[in-house]
Amino acid sequence: MLPGSSVPTKAFFTKGVGRHKNKLQSFELALREAGIEKLNLVYVSSIYPPHCQLLTPEEGVKLLNPGQITFCVMARNATDEKNRLVGSAVGMAFPADKSNYGYISEHTGFGAEEQEIGDFAEDLASTMLATTLGIDFDPETAYDERRETYLMSGKIIDSASMPCVTTGETGMWTTTISAVVFIP
Repeated sequence: MLPGSSVPTKAFFTKGVGRHKNKLQSFELALREAGIEKLNLVYVSSIYPPHCQLLTPEEGVKLLNPGQITFCVMARNATDEKNRLVGSAVGMAFPADKSNYGYISEHTGFGAEEQEIGDFAEDLASTMLATTLGIDFDPETAYDERRETYLMSGKIIDSASMPCVTTGETGMWTTTISAVVFIP
């Protein structure tokens, strides 16, 4: 087995906002607010492993060490426009059978409120999981209706999201991040 190819056993949601005159520094400050700035982050795709335990951000950060290579699913967005609404969100759909895998999605946008961007990310994750599990649904119906179908199927137990939305400021880069961080 290759180093780092193990299946994570724990994960946590986190988010952060950073503001600075330099774009990269605003990203660093967003990572700091999220509590994950001391890690070497490796972006991975969208699978929530079977039997993975979801922790609080405080619990999860305590299990990580500075410099550790850490896998995450991250949504990242930035603006340098005054008053521009900027946002990022990760969404997750959890299967009822914990021996199955779930899905994580990333979404970024401009002009969307927290609830809207979070719901969109949850919808993406739930729809990906529903299609994998063979749940019959109409993709043209509103998310709330589809969510009820997903939950009533008994195959999807829940979904969640971590939206991060803020407004840009004059002369500053504003970065939003939202992430699911994995722990071996």
